[in-house]
Amino acid sequence: MSLRKLLTRKRKSERGVTLTEMMVVIVIIGLLSTIVVVNVLPLLGGAREDKVRADLATLEGSLTTFYATYGRYPSTDEGLEALVNPPEDDRVSARYAEEGFIQRLPDDPWGNAYQYLSPGEHGRFDVYSLGADGRPGGEGDNADIGNWEL
Repeated sequence: MSLRKLLTRKRKSERGVTLTEMMVVIVIIGLLSTIVVVNVLPLLGGAREDKVRADLATLEGSLTTFYATYGRYPSTDEGLEALVNPPEDDRVSARYAEEGFIQRLPDDPWGNAYQYLSPGEHGRFDVYSLGADGRPGGEGDNADIGNWEL
């Protein structure tokens, strides 16, 4: 073998990767990504439901404190806003706690306001999220989640 051939001949490890090898790697990455997405997406739905349940428990506690202070729950017209700002009722506003019963009203994980009924259809009061679609009823992510389910 001539010296020129020896100098220009590349080692097997220096040749680089072929198109086939690159395609195999891309397919493997795609498969792994699909597996991760399929396993992680359902967990996001569960996290949203957990947030709703935690918010409902907080709102329920604030409503119970309101009841203990005034002997009544806010009316449907006063709504959950009565936990943050004093209602128009002079008997309540005169004794209203300066900091309110909750700092601010949370939104559900889909960015909608929680709904409130007093008296409720399921108990003394109902606090609930209308789900992802923001409309009553539904299934899956669109299902209503209420304090009667806690």
